[in-house]
Amino acid sequence: MKARMSIMALVVIISLLLASCTPAPTPTPVATQAPLETQAPTATEVQYPPAPEYIEIGASIPLTGKFGSLGSQVKVGYDYAIADINADGGVYVAEYGTKIPLRLTAYDDESDPTKAVSNLEKVFTENNVVAYLGGAASGMHAATTAIAEKNKVPYLGVSFAWWNIHQRGYKYLFSPFPKSPDQARDVFKALNELVPTKEERPTNIAIFQEKTDWGNELGGLFKADAGPAGYTVAYYAEYAPGTTDFSTLIMEAQAANADMLLGMPNTPDGIAIVKQAAELGWEPKFIMLVRAPDAATWGEATGTAGDSVTMFAGWHSGENFDGIAEINAKHQTDFSRPADILVGPAYACVQILAAGIEKAGTLDRDAIRDAIAATEMMTVMGNVSFNADGTGNVLNPLVQWQDGKMELVWPADQKTADFVYPIP
Repeated sequence: MKARMSIMALVVIISLLLASCTPAPTPTPVATQAPLETQAPTATEVQYPPAPEYIEIGASIPLTGKFGSLGSQVKVGYDYAIADINADGGVYVAEYGTKIPLRLTAYDDESDPTKAVSNLEKVFTENNVVAYLGGAASGMHAATTAIAEKNKVPYLGVSFAWWNIHQRGYKYLFSPFPKSPDQARDVFKALNELVPTKEERPTNIAIFQEKTDWGNELGGLFKADAGPAGYTVAYYAEYAPGTTDFSTLIMEAQAANADMLLGMPNTPDGIAIVKQAAELGWEPKFIMLVRAPDAATWGEATGTAGDSVTMFAGWHSGENFDGIAEINAKHQTDFSRPADILVGPAYACVQILAAGIEKAGTLDRDAIRDAIAATEMMTVMGNVSFNADGTGNVLNPLVQWQDGKMELVWPADQKTADFVYPIP
């Protein structure tokens, strides 16, 4: 029995020894998961508010009445510029993330300041305009700029030289156009450069001053600047707008030995002045009339009597700035002549407004106003910037009617023809 148990114990011990020598089974490999790919976070798409169909602009322009010949030119300039900008999709407005076309709502005020005021109020109320574009003539702008200020709407206007409007503390008025101080200074500066020999220059000035606030301003500046520039005011007279008989003024100027005439008549008055001067035999060596000769019909209406008359028009189609050739080509197609002199300044107003809106990035009127105030850009008028009072720093070319055409005669680097002097 003992022997049997010993054998069994021995078997158990041997089994244990064999088990300890057997290698452990290889564990079944566990599948390793590939690392998850890290995806770049996707940018959140900007959600813009719905854009308006148009950027609304309003204007009141004298298309008929005594300033109709000026306002018609201004309207063409606005239309050309808006068409060109809209052909490229409009103006980019960052607030909406897209370009928006411009739309101008303009009404004829018939050269009536009261109607002009009513027109601007109408487009403000009915069209919610973000900016105003001005009409033509100083007296008209005097009425409409006050409305722009009341409504706090940016206002860009040309075809007016009345400097006093800019001295009223207006914040929303901007005018890329020469003013009375520029015209009074530059008429003598230009004449002294164009006629360098002092003995050949005219010496005695006659000033025909329109009896208006602007007429008083410009006439006074002519008078003040004449002496320091080497000229004598021999005759100074006032007349009411709409005067048809200028014979007394002409004969008195002639008796005073005036050989140079300065004035600021509207177109009908200016035509009457030069035609009656020719009829009465008064032959000044030099005539400069602000405003009246701006009309494209001047040459036809005055004939030889209006030839060689000069004006500070604010622009000329012969200037060598980008975009003018294209404007001239379009105007030639539409009207069979290069662009009229107020087309360019009006076109520039829209260029400046569009740039201001894009810079502001919004249709908020105050933001647009601030962007316009900071303007420093090239336009079809050349470089434009604004002073604190809204007056523009712009070229002030002297233009002369020659053989029924307007020619740019000063400054020399822009001229299209030589200056005709003295008047034949």
